[in-house]
Amino acid sequence: MSMAKCTNIITADADYIVEKMGDALAPLANSTMLVTGSSGFLCSYYLDMVAAFNRRHPNRPCRVIAIDNDLIGHSERVRHLADDPNFLFVEHDISKPYEPLWPVHWLIHGGGIASPTYYRRFPLETIDVNVDGLRQMLRLARQPETRSMLYLSTSEVYGDPDPAWVPTPETYRGNVSCTGPRACYDESKRLGETLCVTYHQLYATPVKIIRPFNVYGPGISLDDHRVIPDFVAAALQKQPITLLSDGRATRSFCYVRDFIMGSLWVMLRGRDGEPYNVGNDEEVSILDVARLAAALRSPPLAVTHATSEDAHYLTDNPQRRCPDLAKLLALAPAWHPEIRVREGLARMFSSYAG
Repeated sequence: MSMAKCTNIITADADYIVEKMGDALAPLANSTMLVTGSSGFLCSYYLDMVAAFNRRHPNRPCRVIAIDNDLIGHSERVRHLADDPNFLFVEHDISKPYEPLWPVHWLIHGGGIASPTYYRRFPLETIDVNVDGLRQMLRLARQPETRSMLYLSTSEVYGDPDPAWVPTPETYRGNVSCTGPRACYDESKRLGETLCVTYHQLYATPVKIIRPFNVYGPGISLDDHRVIPDFVAAALQKQPITLLSDGRATRSFCYVRDFIMGSLWVMLRGRDGEPYNVGNDEEVSILDVARLAAALRSPPLAVTHATSEDAHYLTDNPQRRCPDLAKLLALAPAWHPEIRVREGLARMFSSYAG
Protein backbone atom coordinates (compact mmCIF):
# COMPACT_ATOMS: atom_id res chain seq x y z
CA MET A 1 0.00 0.00 0.00
CA SER A 2 3.02 2.30 0.15
CA MET A 3 2.78 3.65 -3.38
CA ALA A 4 -0.16 3.93 -5.79
CA LYS A 5 0.15 2.66 -9.28
CA CYS A 6 -1.39 4.73 -12.04
CA THR A 7 -5.09 4.67 -11.17
CA ASN A 8 -8.16 5.89 -13.02
CA ILE A 9 -8.13 9.03 -10.88
CA ILE A 10 -4.53 9.84 -11.86
CA THR A 11 -5.35 9.26 -15.53
CA ALA A 12 -8.43 11.48 -15.20
CA ASP A 13 -6.28 14.19 -13.60
CA ALA A 14 -3.81 14.02 -16.48
CA ASP A 15 -6.56 14.21 -19.08
CA TYR A 16 -8.11 17.15 -17.23
CA ILE A 17 -4.79 19.04 -17.23
CA VAL A 18 -4.43 18.64 -21.00
CA GLU A 19 -8.06 19.59 -21.64
CA LYS A 20 -7.95 22.59 -19.30
CA MET A 21 -4.67 24.01 -20.61
CA GLY A 22 -5.62 23.43 -24.24
CA ASP A 23 -3.55 25.29 -26.80
CA ALA A 24 -1.13 26.51 -24.13
CA LEU A 25 0.50 23.05 -24.31
CA ALA A 26 0.90 23.19 -28.11
CA PRO A 27 4.67 23.95 -27.84
CA LEU A 28 5.18 20.43 -26.44
CA ALA A 29 4.37 18.88 -29.83
CA ASN A 30 7.36 17.35 -31.64
CA SER A 31 9.69 18.18 -28.78
CA THR A 32 11.76 16.39 -26.15
CA MET A 33 11.35 16.79 -22.38
CA LEU A 34 13.87 15.60 -19.79
CA VAL A 35 12.44 14.93 -16.32
CA THR A 36 14.54 14.07 -13.26
CA GLY A 37 12.99 12.30 -10.29
CA SER A 38 10.65 10.76 -12.84
CA SER A 39 9.25 7.99 -10.64
CA GLY A 40 8.62 10.28 -7.69
CA PHE A 41 5.26 11.69 -6.68
CA LEU A 42 5.32 15.02 -8.50
CA CYS A 43 7.32 14.17 -11.58
CA SER A 44 5.39 10.99 -12.35
CA TYR A 45 2.41 13.30 -12.84
CA TYR A 46 4.34 15.24 -15.49
CA LEU A 47 4.89 11.94 -17.30
CA ASP A 48 1.19 11.10 -17.16
CA MET A 49 0.38 14.59 -18.42
CA VAL A 50 2.67 14.05 -21.42
CA ALA A 51 1.08 10.65 -22.07
CA ALA A 52 -2.34 12.33 -22.06
CA PHE A 53 -1.03 15.04 -24.41
CA ASN A 54 0.33 12.39 -26.76
CA ARG A 55 -3.01 10.57 -26.87
CA ARG A 56 -4.49 13.78 -28.26
CA HIS A 57 -1.56 14.42 -30.62
CA PRO A 58 -0.44 10.96 -31.80
CA ASN A 59 1.26 12.35 -34.89
CA ARG A 60 3.12 15.10 -33.01
CA PRO A 61 4.09 13.53 -29.67
CA CYS A 62 6.33 14.88 -26.97
CA ARG A 63 9.21 12.52 -26.26
CA VAL A 64 10.36 12.12 -22.64
CA ILE A 65 13.72 11.16 -21.15
CA ALA A 66 12.75 10.05 -17.64
CA ILE A 67 15.65 9.87 -15.16
CA ASP A 68 15.62 8.45 -11.63
CA ASN A 69 18.09 6.55 -9.46
CA ASP A 70 15.23 4.90 -7.51
CA LEU A 71 16.76 5.73 -4.13
CA ILE A 72 13.41 7.17 -3.00
CA GLY A 73 11.28 6.94 -6.16
CA HIS A 74 8.99 4.01 -6.89
CA SER A 75 9.36 2.60 -10.38
CA GLU A 76 5.99 0.81 -10.19
CA ARG A 77 4.30 4.20 -10.30
CA VAL A 78 5.38 4.72 -13.94
CA ARG A 79 5.55 1.08 -15.05
CA HIS A 80 2.45 1.54 -17.21
CA LEU A 81 4.58 3.72 -19.51
CA ALA A 82 7.48 1.27 -19.83
CA ASP A 83 6.47 0.07 -23.29
CA ASP A 84 5.48 3.48 -24.62
CA PRO A 85 7.94 4.33 -27.45
CA ASN A 86 7.77 8.02 -26.55
CA PHE A 87 9.32 7.39 -23.12
CA LEU A 88 12.95 6.50 -22.43
CA PHE A 89 13.57 5.46 -18.81
CA VAL A 90 17.11 5.94 -17.53
CA GLU A 91 18.44 4.83 -14.14
CA HIS A 92 21.08 7.40 -13.29
CA ASP A 93 22.41 9.49 -10.40
CA ILE A 94 21.95 13.01 -11.72
CA SER A 95 24.64 14.41 -9.43
CA LYS A 96 26.93 12.80 -12.04
CA PRO A 97 27.21 14.01 -15.67
CA TYR A 98 24.60 12.80 -18.13
CA GLU A 99 24.52 13.26 -21.90
CA PRO A 100 21.02 12.85 -23.42
CA LEU A 101 20.58 10.95 -26.65
CA TRP A 102 18.59 13.77 -28.23
CA PRO A 103 18.48 17.58 -27.98
CA VAL A 104 16.34 18.58 -25.01
CA HIS A 105 13.75 21.36 -25.39
CA TRP A 106 12.13 21.20 -21.93
CA LEU A 107 13.84 20.26 -18.69
CA ILE A 108 12.07 19.63 -15.38
CA HIS A 109 14.40 19.09 -12.43
CA GLY A 110 12.32 17.45 -9.72
CA GLY A 111 14.84 14.89 -8.54
CA GLY A 112 15.38 15.08 -4.80
CA ILE A 113 14.38 13.88 -1.34
CA ALA A 114 11.55 15.98 0.10
CA SER A 115 10.32 13.99 3.12
CA PRO A 116 12.01 15.02 6.40
CA THR A 117 12.19 11.37 7.46
CA TYR A 118 14.17 10.46 4.36
CA TYR A 119 16.33 13.54 3.90
CA ARG A 120 17.50 13.23 7.47
CA ARG A 121 18.37 9.60 6.71
CA PHE A 122 20.20 10.61 3.52
CA PRO A 123 21.52 14.14 4.25
CA LEU A 124 24.54 14.10 1.94
CA GLU A 125 22.56 12.51 -0.90
CA THR A 126 19.95 15.25 -0.38
CA ILE A 127 22.60 17.95 -0.73
CA ASP A 128 24.19 16.22 -3.72
CA VAL A 129 21.01 16.09 -5.80
CA ASN A 130 19.91 19.60 -4.78
CA VAL A 131 23.27 21.17 -5.64
CA ASP A 132 25.40 18.94 -7.88
CA GLY A 133 22.38 17.42 -9.63
CA LEU A 134 20.90 20.84 -10.29
CA ARG A 135 24.19 22.10 -11.64
CA GLN A 136 24.36 19.17 -14.08
CA MET A 137 20.87 20.06 -15.32
CA LEU A 138 21.71 23.76 -15.60
CA ARG A 139 24.70 22.75 -17.70
CA LEU A 140 22.36 20.86 -20.05
CA ALA A 141 19.94 23.80 -20.12
CA ARG A 142 22.65 26.03 -21.59
CA GLN A 143 22.32 24.18 -24.89
CA PRO A 144 20.77 26.32 -27.65
CA GLU A 145 17.85 23.91 -28.15
CA THR A 146 16.57 24.38 -24.59
CA ARG A 147 13.41 26.50 -24.50
CA SER A 148 12.74 26.35 -20.76
CA MET A 149 13.94 24.66 -17.59
CA LEU A 150 11.79 24.28 -14.48
CA TYR A 151 13.50 23.91 -11.10
CA LEU A 152 11.33 22.49 -8.34
CA SER A 153 12.53 24.32 -5.24
CA THR A 154 10.35 24.35 -2.10
CA SER A 155 8.32 26.61 0.15
CA GLU A 156 10.74 25.47 2.87
CA VAL A 157 13.08 28.22 1.66
CA TYR A 158 10.86 30.55 3.72
CA GLY A 159 11.43 28.55 6.92
CA ASP A 160 9.12 29.65 9.73
CA PRO A 161 7.91 33.01 8.37
CA ASP A 162 7.17 36.05 10.46
CA PRO A 163 3.35 36.23 10.79
CA ALA A 164 3.47 39.64 9.11
CA TRP A 165 4.64 37.80 5.97
CA VAL A 166 1.78 35.28 5.82
CA PRO A 167 0.51 34.85 3.11
CA THR A 168 4.13 34.77 1.97
CA PRO A 169 5.24 36.49 -1.26
CA GLU A 170 8.29 35.54 -3.30
CA THR A 171 10.10 38.63 -1.98
CA TYR A 172 10.26 37.29 1.59
CA ARG A 173 13.84 36.26 2.34
CA GLY A 174 13.09 33.55 4.83
CA ASN A 175 13.71 32.54 8.45
CA VAL A 176 15.72 29.34 8.05
CA SER A 177 18.20 27.50 10.28
CA CYS A 178 21.44 26.56 8.52
CA THR A 179 22.42 24.04 11.24
CA GLY A 180 19.15 22.40 12.33
CA PRO A 181 17.85 18.93 11.43
CA ARG A 182 16.12 20.23 8.28
CA ALA A 183 19.09 22.27 7.07
CA CYS A 184 20.43 19.69 4.58
CA TYR A 185 17.22 20.11 2.60
CA ASP A 186 16.25 23.73 3.25
CA GLU A 187 19.67 25.25 2.70
CA SER A 188 20.58 23.14 -0.32
CA LYS A 189 17.32 24.23 -1.94
CA ARG A 190 18.15 27.86 -1.17
CA LEU A 191 21.59 27.40 -2.72
CA GLY A 192 19.87 25.76 -5.68
CA GLU A 193 17.88 28.93 -6.28
CA THR A 194 21.13 30.92 -6.15
CA LEU A 195 22.59 28.59 -8.77
CA CYS A 196 19.58 29.12 -11.03
CA VAL A 197 19.75 32.89 -10.78
CA THR A 198 23.53 32.84 -11.32
CA TYR A 199 23.27 30.68 -14.46
CA HIS A 200 20.59 32.96 -15.81
CA GLN A 201 22.69 36.06 -15.13
CA LEU A 202 25.90 34.61 -16.57
CA TYR A 203 24.59 32.53 -19.46
CA ALA A 204 20.96 33.63 -20.04
CA THR A 205 19.88 30.09 -19.08
CA PRO A 206 16.07 29.94 -19.47
CA VAL A 207 15.42 28.57 -15.97
CA LYS A 208 12.36 29.27 -13.84
CA ILE A 209 12.08 28.51 -10.11
CA ILE A 210 8.91 27.24 -8.52
CA ARG A 211 8.26 26.92 -4.79
CA PRO A 212 5.69 24.14 -4.19
CA PHE A 213 3.48 24.46 -1.13
CA ASN A 214 2.64 21.12 0.51
CA VAL A 215 1.48 19.20 -2.55
CA TYR A 216 -0.48 15.98 -1.99
CA GLY A 217 -2.68 13.57 -3.91
CA PRO A 218 -2.83 10.13 -5.53
CA GLY A 219 0.56 8.54 -6.09
CA ILE A 220 2.30 9.94 -3.04
CA SER A 221 3.98 7.23 -1.00
CA LEU A 222 1.93 6.32 2.04
CA ASP A 223 5.12 5.61 3.98
CA ASP A 224 6.35 9.13 3.24
CA HIS A 225 5.85 10.05 6.94
CA ARG A 226 4.27 13.42 6.24
CA VAL A 227 0.88 14.23 7.68
CA ILE A 228 -1.48 13.65 4.74
CA PRO A 229 0.02 10.29 3.72
CA ASP A 230 -0.06 9.25 7.38
CA PHE A 231 -3.70 10.32 7.75
CA VAL A 232 -4.87 8.63 4.54
CA ALA A 233 -2.98 5.43 5.39
CA ALA A 234 -4.72 5.35 8.77
CA ALA A 235 -8.12 5.93 7.17
CA LEU A 236 -7.54 3.11 4.68
CA GLN A 237 -6.75 0.78 7.60
CA LYS A 238 -9.66 2.10 9.70
CA GLN A 239 -7.20 3.19 12.37
CA PRO A 240 -7.42 6.37 14.50
CA ILE A 241 -5.99 9.51 12.91
CA THR A 242 -3.00 10.25 15.12
CA LEU A 243 -1.47 13.71 15.50
CA LEU A 244 2.15 13.97 16.63
CA SER A 245 1.65 17.64 17.57
CA ASP A 246 -1.05 19.82 19.08
CA GLY A 247 -2.41 20.34 15.55
CA ARG A 248 -2.44 24.12 15.71
CA ALA A 249 0.19 24.68 13.02
CA THR A 250 -1.27 25.56 9.63
CA ARG A 251 -0.47 24.56 6.08
CA SER A 252 -1.87 25.32 2.64
CA PHE A 253 -2.22 21.93 1.00
CA CYS A 254 -2.31 21.89 -2.80
CA TYR A 255 -3.87 19.01 -4.72
CA VAL A 256 -1.37 17.69 -7.26
CA ARG A 257 -3.50 18.42 -10.35
CA ASP A 258 -3.67 22.11 -9.46
CA PHE A 259 0.07 22.16 -8.78
CA ILE A 260 1.01 20.56 -12.10
CA MET A 261 -1.08 23.07 -14.05
CA GLY A 262 0.33 26.05 -12.17
CA SER A 263 3.89 24.85 -12.65
CA LEU A 264 3.37 24.24 -16.37
CA TRP A 265 2.19 27.82 -16.79
CA VAL A 266 5.47 28.92 -15.20
CA MET A 267 7.53 26.64 -17.45
CA LEU A 268 5.78 27.86 -20.58
CA ARG A 269 5.32 31.55 -19.82
CA GLY A 270 7.25 32.48 -16.68
CA ARG A 271 10.10 34.97 -16.59
CA ASP A 272 13.57 33.45 -16.65
CA GLY A 273 15.62 33.58 -13.47
CA GLU A 274 12.64 34.30 -11.20
CA PRO A 275 10.80 32.34 -8.46
CA TYR A 276 7.07 31.63 -8.38
CA ASN A 277 4.95 30.30 -5.54
CA VAL A 278 2.76 27.40 -6.69
CA GLY A 279 0.15 26.12 -4.29
CA ASN A 280 -3.27 26.65 -2.79
CA ASP A 281 -3.96 29.60 -0.48
CA GLU A 282 -6.58 27.70 1.55
CA GLU A 283 -4.85 27.80 4.96
CA VAL A 284 -5.98 25.04 7.33
CA SER A 285 -4.76 23.71 10.65
CA ILE A 286 -3.28 20.24 10.88
CA LEU A 287 -6.05 19.39 13.36
CA ASP A 288 -8.72 20.36 10.83
CA VAL A 289 -7.04 18.16 8.19
CA ALA A 290 -7.01 15.28 10.66
CA ARG A 291 -10.75 15.71 11.20
CA LEU A 292 -11.36 15.76 7.45
CA ALA A 293 -9.33 12.57 7.09
CA ALA A 294 -11.29 10.97 9.94
CA ALA A 295 -14.51 11.76 8.05
CA LEU A 296 -13.35 9.67 5.09
CA ARG A 297 -14.90 6.78 6.99
CA SER A 298 -18.46 6.49 8.26
CA PRO A 299 -18.80 6.78 11.15
CA PRO A 300 -15.78 9.11 11.44
CA LEU A 301 -12.60 7.68 12.89
CA ALA A 302 -11.19 8.88 16.20
CA VAL A 303 -8.60 11.66 16.24
CA THR A 304 -5.89 11.06 18.82
CA HIS A 305 -2.64 12.70 19.95
CA ALA A 306 0.73 11.06 20.56
CA THR A 307 4.38 12.01 20.93
CA SER A 308 6.79 11.11 18.17
CA GLU A 309 9.67 8.81 19.00
CA ASP A 310 11.82 11.20 16.98
CA ALA A 311 13.10 13.86 19.37
CA HIS A 312 13.54 16.32 16.49
CA TYR A 313 10.19 15.66 14.80
CA LEU A 314 8.96 19.21 15.51
CA THR A 315 12.33 21.00 15.50
CA ASP A 316 12.25 23.98 13.10
CA ASN A 317 8.71 23.01 12.11
CA PRO A 318 7.02 26.11 10.59
CA GLN A 319 3.94 27.29 12.46
CA ARG A 320 2.21 28.75 9.40
CA ARG A 321 2.57 28.13 5.70
CA CYS A 322 0.43 29.93 3.11
CA PRO A 323 1.45 31.29 -0.31
CA ASP A 324 0.79 34.69 -1.78
CA LEU A 325 -0.23 33.64 -5.31
CA ALA A 326 -0.47 37.12 -6.87
CA LYS A 327 2.61 36.67 -9.07
CA LEU A 328 1.42 33.37 -10.56
CA LEU A 329 -2.15 34.62 -11.00
CA ALA A 330 -0.84 37.65 -12.92
CA LEU A 331 1.16 35.33 -15.17
CA ALA A 332 -1.68 32.83 -15.70
CA PRO A 333 -5.11 34.45 -15.20
CA ALA A 334 -6.77 31.25 -16.46
CA TRP A 335 -5.29 29.27 -13.56
CA HIS A 336 -6.49 29.05 -9.99
CA PRO A 337 -6.41 26.26 -7.40
CA GLU A 338 -9.67 24.37 -7.83
CA ILE A 339 -9.53 21.44 -5.40
CA ARG A 340 -10.12 22.18 -1.72
CA VAL A 341 -8.65 19.89 0.93
CA ARG A 342 -11.88 17.99 1.60
CA GLU A 343 -12.26 17.00 -2.07
CA GLY A 344 -8.55 16.32 -2.54
CA LEU A 345 -8.46 13.94 0.41
CA ALA A 346 -11.50 12.11 -0.95
CA ARG A 347 -9.87 11.73 -4.39
CA MET A 348 -6.66 10.49 -2.82
CA PHE A 349 -8.50 8.02 -0.57
CA SER A 350 -10.53 6.69 -3.52
CA SER A 351 -7.38 6.25 -5.60
CA TYR A 352 -5.84 3.95 -2.99
CA ALA A 353 -9.06 2.21 -2.00
CA GLY A 354 -9.50 1.20 -5.62
